[in-house]
Amino acid sequence: MSKIKKILVSQPRPDNEKSPYFTIAEKYGVDLVFRPFIKVEGVCAKEFRQQKVYIDEYTAIIFTARTAVDHFFRLCSELRVTIPDTMKYFCTSEQIANYLQKYIQYRKRKVSFSETGKLDGLQAQLTRNKNENFLLPISDVSNGEFPLLDKIGIKYQKAIMYRTVSNDFTEDEAFDYDMLIFFSPSGIQSLLKNFPNYQQGETAIATFGPATAKSVTDAGLRLDLQAPTPEYPSITAALDAYLKQHNG
Repeated sequence: MSKIKKILVSQPRPDNEKSPYFTIAEKYGVDLVFRPFIKVEGVCAKEFRQQKVYIDEYTAIIFTARTAVDHFFRLCSELRVTIPDTMKYFCTSEQIANYLQKYIQYRKRKVSFSETGKLDGLQAQLTRNKNENFLLPISDVSNGEFPLLDKIGIKYQKAIMYRTVSNDFTEDEAFDYDMLIFFSPSGIQSLLKNFPNYQQGETAIATFGPATAKSVTDAGLRLDLQAPTPEYPSITAALDAYLKQHNG
């Protein structure tokens, strides 16, 4: 396999210029192209109404992503739904909770967040608020299973507010990469949608997360690099080690 010179990272370009990606690019002289394979589209008001979910019937909301926050408030605006000051918000991370300030006047008594970055970190707060009627905004690719919520026994309703779609390549867009890095199974699906007869050849494929890795092997492709591992908890740490060995 020849040296890695050009890498496609299927994520938006990092805002932070001190990102490890840029350090790696300079260190090994590689060209990093940030180009998501997937994009998020909001469900329109008409589609949302077909789910027969009425936002004003709920007294609490669980947010698992900033994207969910954006599309919840967008739909509220489109549907002319006024959110009462009594609404309670439960977020799976502090970052999501802070992001809420874009839309609401932040009061600690209304906003709870998980210290673990996962839903299970909200168990105590959710249990204390069992009498609330919860709304859970999700995407169309969510597996739809939330065993923790069922275990606690809270009353909740899932609502699809946004969807993940393929971010298609144009005919004049060169696809001459030595390595592809994926972060979700939908990224692999998008690759195969864009290039139905895709031949991997010597192109290296790297993934973050076990579900993404499985999607690569399920598609009959070769997986060359995987994170996280005990040794390399991040994709950038794994990439650094791979390039050190491969490019010398």
